[in-house]
Amino acid sequence: MADAQITLAYSRNTGVVAIATGEQYKSAESALNDAGFRRGEAGVYQLTYTDEAAVRATLAHLAERAEARGIQVTASSRRFIGDTAQDIARCLPGQWDTQVEIYSHPVWQEDLAPYLWDCGELARVVRTDRIPYAATLTDPISGTTLLLVERPGHQLSYLVGAFAPEPFGEGSNDPHAPRSITVPPFPGRAAQVITQRYLPAYDRAVHERRIAHVAEALDLIQSEWGSWNELPAAPQPGGAVRVEPPVFTTAAGEFLESAWREFLTVLDHAPALLDQCRPATSAWPQDAEVLDQLAVALLTTLQVREDLNSGVPLSRAEHRAQTRPAIETWLAHSQQFLRQARAASPRPRPTVALPQPPHRLTPGQARHR
Repeated sequence: MADAQITLAYSRNTGVVAIATGEQYKSAESALNDAGFRRGEAGVYQLTYTDEAAVRATLAHLAERAEARGIQVTASSRRFIGDTAQDIARCLPGQWDTQVEIYSHPVWQEDLAPYLWDCGELARVVRTDRIPYAATLTDPISGTTLLLVERPGHQLSYLVGAFAPEPFGEGSNDPHAPRSITVPPFPGRAAQVITQRYLPAYDRAVHERRIAHVAEALDLIQSEWGSWNELPAAPQPGGAVRVEPPVFTTAAGEFLESAWREFLTVLDHAPALLDQCRPATSAWPQDAEVLDQLAVALLTTLQVREDLNSGVPLSRAEHRAQTRPAIETWLAHSQQFLRQARAASPRPRPTVALPQPPHRLTPGQARHR
């Protein structure tokens, strides 16, 4: 493959578009500029001419310049991927924002791998094949961001996967990751497959990973809690009342600060899980009161975090006084919460309905009409 490539495609919005890629992509961009293309949004080059003769002349000029510089020019047999993403987004329920992504230099593609949340074909393709461009579809309400790429080796189909949600950080090698799917080039059908197959699996994967994060954080706090409670307390001289020695007070403060750092993970993920719990329909309806207590404890600690992020002055004593009871509540009822969360299911998203094809008339009906 040449060190510089130009891929031409047709966009219904802007006409002929071009994408420059390869290790020497700057040379391809220079050739596009010299031929009369202008760089547009997301680094996509486009022609400003509307006259067909001018367009043909520009493309001929581009071919000459590219050949002289050893640049490979290819006309894509597919629609411009930005148009494809927009058409699919319009058919998905809700409002989805689309964006073209160009990985001109091969190294840029490597940035996808850590954050791509996938255990299927898309993750493998990103690691082993050249993906010069893609498109994202983002639902700003749920924070879901899908990645759409042309499926290598196939003329028509596409691959759809997702990035890890923002609170999760990197998503590679995650056992909870959903599996990417193949979608056809028809927007309505592609949206139907995404809505009925992929998004439910994605939402379930998010749910399970949230549970894993909360369980891990609470287990870690609980293990440290046990060690902290085993610290000895010294008797007060001349009396039977026991007081905390300085070492105990210092250890308690360090423990609570460490517990708070871990509890931030609970604050990130537990509210969404609590919202999905339905104790009345579970095998443990008596957990409803416990979940209410956990929700109240969350509200207190969420306010503390908001105050800290806003720069509100809060002494260590005040911080501990407000967070310790909430953390203790979550430790005391962690098992009830986790069993309710594991029994719960994510709320289904709205579905998409494809328009029905017109009813076919029988030969007799057609003659009658």
